[in-house]
Amino acid sequence: MAMPSRQYRRSHGFTLVEMMVVMVIAAILAGVAAPSFSKAIASQRAKSAGTDVYLALLKARSEAIRRNAVVTLAPKTGGWQNGWQIVNPGDATDILEDHGAASSVAITGPTSVVYRPSGRLQAGSSVSFAVTVGTGASASSHCVAVELSGQPYTKSGTSC
Repeated sequence: MAMPSRQYRRSHGFTLVEMMVVMVIAAILAGVAAPSFSKAIASQRAKSAGTDVYLALLKARSEAIRRNAVVTLAPKTGGWQNGWQIVNPGDATDILEDHGAASSVAITGPTSVVYRPSGRLQAGSSVSFAVTVGTGASASSHCVAVELSGQPYTKSGTSC
């Protein structure tokens, strides 16, 4: 009489030890990647806030040329990080744009930016904004400045 042959079935999946090793490796990689990821987030937020200021400057210049009138870009009470408005100084109720506060962003700049009907800044004006997000090693800065022609530009870093 022949003995029945036993077939061993191999189970599929991972053992608990294998899963724990993978989890430890993933935790180590996440710990190493986290600081550089927070730097990337701060950099993107600074760039985004800088772009908002850049677009506001472009709109103010465009409105001054279009209306053939003086147009002012001014911060709201408390500074640029609390938002800004583009207004027609001849009619203070004529608010062309109202931008809200930028959360967790520090924006420093002039008391206001005044565009003449030609699209140029008022004589003797030098305009630059420093946009900073975060502190310490994860801090990131972006610069927005205006050329003599009135055209704004942006660049990374604090020096304009």
